[in-house]
Amino acid sequence: MLKRNNIKYIALALVTLVCFHWVLTIFNPKSSYSKSWTGLSESEINGEILLQDDNSNTTSKQIGKAKACFVILIKNEDLHDFRWTMRQLEDRFNHKYNYPYVFLNEVPFSEEFVRLTSALTKAKTEYGLIPPEHWNTPKDIDMEIVRKNMEQMKLEDVIYGDSLPYRHMCRFESGFFFRHELLDKYDYYWRVEPNVQYFCDIDFDPFMYLKEHDIRYGFTISLYEYPKTIPTLWNSVKEFMEKYPEYIEKDNLMDFISNDNGENFNLCHFWSNFEIVDLNLWRSEAYMKFFDFLDRKGGFFYERWGDAPVHSIAAALFLKKHQIHFFNEIGYKHEPFMHCPSDASLQLKCHCNPNDSFDSEGYSCTTRFLDLKKYWNATTKNRV
Repeated sequence: MLKRNNIKYIALALVTLVCFHWVLTIFNPKSSYSKSWTGLSESEINGEILLQDDNSNTTSKQIGKAKACFVILIKNEDLHDFRWTMRQLEDRFNHKYNYPYVFLNEVPFSEEFVRLTSALTKAKTEYGLIPPEHWNTPKDIDMEIVRKNMEQMKLEDVIYGDSLPYRHMCRFESGFFFRHELLDKYDYYWRVEPNVQYFCDIDFDPFMYLKEHDIRYGFTISLYEYPKTIPTLWNSVKEFMEKYPEYIEKDNLMDFISNDNGENFNLCHFWSNFEIVDLNLWRSEAYMKFFDFLDRKGGFFYERWGDAPVHSIAAALFLKKHQIHFFNEIGYKHEPFMHCPSDASLQLKCHCNPNDSFDSEGYSCTTRFLDLKKYWNATTKNRV
């Protein structure tokens, strides 16, 4: 029989051997335990992206797999309206994906703005200052004419007709936001504004949906533009089409924006306060030429051209029919209009009344889009 002391020594040796083996296993780079313990290898296995937040010492995991972000053009004074919106967006969607937020402002963001917005998400938050040349009035714009036209629009009760800041915003959203250096690393964006609502759980990744289905522009609400804001826009568009026919997609969506094959603009456009888009659409040679051509006309200031009709016309002319998508699943409201899905299965994930949805109202263009889509799909099947 073994003596009691010998048993102790054998037991100690066995424990030491087990511990030594465990340490080797943990720090072996090929070990699954090591991958789990360090986090880095585990994230690679799960397809996650690690992002270092410049505003903190923590590292957050971006679960979403697209090179995408939310883009918010905002003023410091809109902080609390946006916190309400951001909380909904996190609860309905982004707490599962951690896509980053890119905030843009013409003046520096306040410490309070940075602190309170970054506290609402585990995702990366970035804060960018807009270059003056992207926001200021171009030198060749005659401000006397602008002021005169703004006074007339005010008399005619044109919405934002007498607002110069609104004109700056529309021009920036039309031609410059996607050029900001903070967006260089992204391929897709989701535009978000203060004081908008999201009614439905979004249990899929809209960015990946665009990527996997060759879609380049997504919307939830469409409507008719105010004609007094764009009296010469369509003539300028027709000039562009005549001068640069090589940029016009043959399988385009002209039927959505015109009732007479391009002779006139029917005013239908996608409401751009919500849009999920492939950034390379705006970075393309066709769109850059298009924006520069329109910008030289001066209509962003002399009239009140909005980024919504500019984006919509460009998407309709430069994209194929299947590359524009209606996100029916995303319940959304920007005063005074709302999209609320009526499907029974989707209503289980929402808290909006489909009877209040703007889609079926006479001023909406969504029914037109969906009817045309059915026609296009049927025509394509018949050809095949």
